[in-house]
Amino acid sequence: MKNKNKITVMIISILLVLILLLALTYAYFRTELFGSEEIVKVGTLDLVLDETSEGISLDNAVGISDSEGLSLDGSTFELRNNGNKAVDYTIYLDDNTIDDTDTRIDDKYLKYNLTKNNISNGASLLTSIKSNSSRVLDSGTIEGDSANKYNLKLWITDEVDGNYSGQVFSGKLRVEVSQERVKPNEPELDDNMIAVTYNGTNWVKTDKDNNWYNYDELKWANAVTVSSATRKNYLSADIGTVINMDDIETMWVWIPRYSYSIGSEDGTNYYGKQGEYLDNIPTRLSPGEIDIKFIDTDTKEKGSAKYLVSEGIKDNSWYTPDAFTFGDVELSGIWVGKFETSSSNPSLSSGGGNTTSLDPMIKPNVTSWRNINVSNAFHVSLKMNDEGNRYGFTENIDAHMMKNSEWTVVSYLSQSKYGKLGNTNFSGANKEIYQNKSDQYITGCSYGSQSNGNTDYGCQYTYDIDINGTGASTTGNIYGVYDMSGGSVEYVMGNYNDEVGSSGFEIMPESKYYDKYTSDTVSDACNGNLCLSHGFESNNWYNDNELNNFPNVWLLRGGRTNNDNVAGIFSIMTTSVNGGSFTDHSFRLVLSINN
Repeated sequence: MKNKNKITVMIISILLVLILLLALTYAYFRTELFGSEEIVKVGTLDLVLDETSEGISLDNAVGISDSEGLSLDGSTFELRNNGNKAVDYTIYLDDNTIDDTDTRIDDKYLKYNLTKNNISNGASLLTSIKSNSSRVLDSGTIEGDSANKYNLKLWITDEVDGNYSGQVFSGKLRVEVSQERVKPNEPELDDNMIAVTYNGTNWVKTDKDNNWYNYDELKWANAVTVSSATRKNYLSADIGTVINMDDIETMWVWIPRYSYSIGSEDGTNYYGKQGEYLDNIPTRLSPGEIDIKFIDTDTKEKGSAKYLVSEGIKDNSWYTPDAFTFGDVELSGIWVGKFETSSSNPSLSSGGGNTTSLDPMIKPNVTSWRNINVSNAFHVSLKMNDEGNRYGFTENIDAHMMKNSEWTVVSYLSQSKYGKLGNTNFSGANKEIYQNKSDQYITGCSYGSQSNGNTDYGCQYTYDIDINGTGASTTGNIYGVYDMSGGSVEYVMGNYNDEVGSSGFEIMPESKYYDKYTSDTVSDACNGNLCLSHGFESNNWYNDNELNNFPNVWLLRGGRTNNDNVAGIFSIMTTSVNGGSFTDHSFRLVLSINN
């Protein structure tokens, strides 16, 4: 892949000073733009900062409500593309240097509102846009000969208690432009899916054209469906409206179409490249970065999927995963269940058990659906395709039980610069996805580290606890996929030679719904060759369970076993289905959009 060349320009454009004097009865909070008009040129882009605001002054207040904050005048700026080609951009709000005698106020006390082209993103904590030590105000693609107009408001929230007397916030805008356009395919929403982002406390409705996702910043696109009783209200609600978790029935994460290649530092072992995110030469126990490039649906590469790091990636090194071909349709991406599947009655034994009478759900903090055979798990997944289904899905989607190849595209993206490996909040052994070790099989839980061992916990950390909880996601933040390490062992639709075993199937389903392996040896399981993009290349990474042959006929991924030292996102196992020690299997859902 070509290097992504970037031009970075910084300008002191916003000065936000908070002075709180305990002896007085007022707080002073001011936004000020310097100069009558300032322009920063970045290629064909102009970042224009004009002084149209008188600043913000609040009397007799320390913290204010969201409604008061949203009524402030704010500060305006504009991003113009004077060229004739579309350009990818990111606008950051960085810290500016303050005097040594000043103390910077913590972001957790501040809320912000950004209006872009007259569309407001509502009120959110400033911490909600921080990723890898940078605050991303906005990102996207700006077309040629066009402009985006912005208004930024910041205020002290009255929702967070704290002592911030005399503290200061000083900021500056920075715009970053990619000279080579490398962007993921835009997520495809079905009619009744709602694009959401996290505001630091809740999931809120977001404008899909306004900072919904940024894979460079590890912000994977998230969407939800809600109950039929609340659907109409949420679909017509304003941007920034909180989506009540009680109303959510399913939560999804978008995995955009990509090609990948796995590097070797020594010419023998292909454990990925060391790159800038690993402190050591990659090993099996501490693997390195998988190279990823996002591609459109017209691109389908079938190269070697490997390269020598010292020689660089060649054109024939790239491979487009099989998961992005669904039957005869080339997909721009897939929607993956954010959590292990639960049932419409998760309080039942095993969260639902071996039945098809219940409906699948995808939510955190509930019991996962286990002890269901492969056939029943497959058929309840198809309920989402039924006419008049409870989720509001149309005939444009094809919901199904996750295939082994679909599990793999999530794990490979996580082991790239766009996933947890690229999250600078984690280092060393903590690059590995933390395990869910809940003995109650509660979805979204985290042990708080990658540590193995056989001790179970109710729910050590929930999915929304920063670092300790989010370390169990594929991004290391709340925008990733959970329960892929620890939790239940999950059935995937990966089968040896069309043998049904004790799965409950009488005959195998349509071929697009499962991955077929034709040899009992992993090294030649795809018609005499290694199956690229099916997880066998990452066999035993992080000491996860290694599979060399097919002693049984169905594949299992992730989860826990009798020996938790081998459980993790790269773990691969087999089972005849209901035999052996595997009694708590669950499953995961995927949506393919067939527009």
